[in-house]
Amino acid sequence: MDDHYCVIDEGVRTVSSNDTTTTPDNTPGKPPPDAPGDSSAALSALLRVLGAVERAGNKLPHPFWLFAILSAFLALISWGLATADVSAVDPAGDKTVAVRSLISVDGVRSMINDAITNYATFPPLGTILVVMLGVAVADRSGLLAAMLRAGVAKVPARWMTFALAFTAMVAHIASDAAYVALVPLGGLAFRAIGRSPLLGIVVAFVGVSAGYDASPLITPMDAVLSGLTTAAAHTVDPGYVVTPLSNYFFSLASSVVLAAVITFVTEKVLVKRVAALPPEPEEADGEATAKTTADGEATAKTTADGEATAKTTGDVELALAPEERRGLRRAAVALVSYLTVIVVAMIPTGSPLRGEGGSIVESPVLSGIAVVLGLLFALLGAVYGRAAGTVRGGRDIPDFMAHGMREMAPILVLFFAISQFLAYFKWTGVGQVLAIRGADLLKDLGVTGPVAFLGIVVVCTVINLAMTSGSAMWALVAPVFVPMLMLLHIPPEATQAVYRIADSCTNAITPMSAYFVMALGFLQRYRRSAGIGTLASLTLPLSVAMLVAWTLLFYVWWALGIPLGPGAPVR
Repeated sequence: MDDHYCVIDEGVRTVSSNDTTTTPDNTPGKPPPDAPGDSSAALSALLRVLGAVERAGNKLPHPFWLFAILSAFLALISWGLATADVSAVDPAGDKTVAVRSLISVDGVRSMINDAITNYATFPPLGTILVVMLGVAVADRSGLLAAMLRAGVAKVPARWMTFALAFTAMVAHIASDAAYVALVPLGGLAFRAIGRSPLLGIVVAFVGVSAGYDASPLITPMDAVLSGLTTAAAHTVDPGYVVTPLSNYFFSLASSVVLAAVITFVTEKVLVKRVAALPPEPEEADGEATAKTTADGEATAKTTADGEATAKTTGDVELALAPEERRGLRRAAVALVSYLTVIVVAMIPTGSPLRGEGGSIVESPVLSGIAVVLGLLFALLGAVYGRAAGTVRGGRDIPDFMAHGMREMAPILVLFFAISQFLAYFKWTGVGQVLAIRGADLLKDLGVTGPVAFLGIVVVCTVINLAMTSGSAMWALVAPVFVPMLMLLHIPPEATQAVYRIADSCTNAITPMSAYFVMALGFLQRYRRSAGIGTLASLTLPLSVAMLVAWTLLFYVWWALGIPLGPGAPVR
């Protein structure tokens, strides 16, 4: 995540996701005070837990070094297990799988000779790059921001909460940029209809963060998760492929259900919570204002009287300019035309867009969905940009793509470390042996799929409090959970769907998230004395309710046997 900057008095210092200090009244590393009346026994206990999580998380190295360290541990473990002749019998082929040591002649040769191949063939790499080429055009042209504003600009007041929450689900197509675009917009939208902007900020923030892995659209995260799941599934079945569409049906339904849950909890609980807060004047000397820089960096400023505040470099307008509305209309026409061409082209049974034997599920359109999506976003962004005046010539398109690739650089660096670790995990056989032994243990204990799912939710939810990078955490646990459950005849797509739940819901309450700090800055725009406890007390009910509802939705989905996506059975 990007670093954020705080200006305190006349000094400047970097504030990362591991630093929540925002006022000069606190010692370094401690959260700002909460508003009067915000304290309670339950909230105090929560803040102590979150503080412990923050301190523990601060000790974690950067994910790149984390996977480098794990690779070193794996080398030692593989040496020890290989020395002890540890093995397991693969029930699929009745073949004995023995652990191989990385600290050996063959192991060292493999690490050196296969390093480039490990990286170049890493399943998520090409997929995410192709998708992001198109998303970058849609983003830089202004299409994504205009879509988000249009989603809440003319919504009736009684539907505003649901509309904003659902727009947050749609906003996941913009990845982390959704926070920067939608959170301040939520406050303005609620204030425009005469409601507390605090509620708008919280609804938008929770919708983006706690519902991060649910969307009615295919998002870049779908490409990343499916690639990592595919790599993990290869431990058991080298030919298994999980596509970005593998959880689409479940994700679509989840986005609607979660938006409804956010609406219900907001109207029944948070409205009363906000109303109970001591009143504060909205306009005063040193009023807190929110700022987001052009690069999406949240900044906070402390005024001369020591009040923690945020400042903005530009007003966010809900209303769309005429050229933006024109751009959206033309982009809509382009969308319909693009989809129509694909559908019509797939009608003939001998169409090249169909799979072997005329199959639609195994067609190039679905297996190559990354290319289809990349082209779609690039087309829509170009059409919108030409109409809105943000794309002046053909040269702008590759420039936008290049900018998008620059923003992908941190992920590409992380992918190198992850790809090597996963390759070592597979080469040594540790992953396969662990999966076989783990599956045998679950069978001996009589553990069924539903029980295993609950265990994954609990374990990953706790880990997510300290490791907020969804791709890094899935890269860490997928090599164990996916093959283990495959041996229990549970599809990788189902394991991935369960992971989505655990990866999302606690994002809204963990101080390890840089965007939690950013949301606090926007909250202080309207309530100067707001602190971490204020924000946590507003996001916690939503986070818990979403975790429970989303988990129950999956169990209902599992019981009914509804496919998770095209060609992706739940069991």
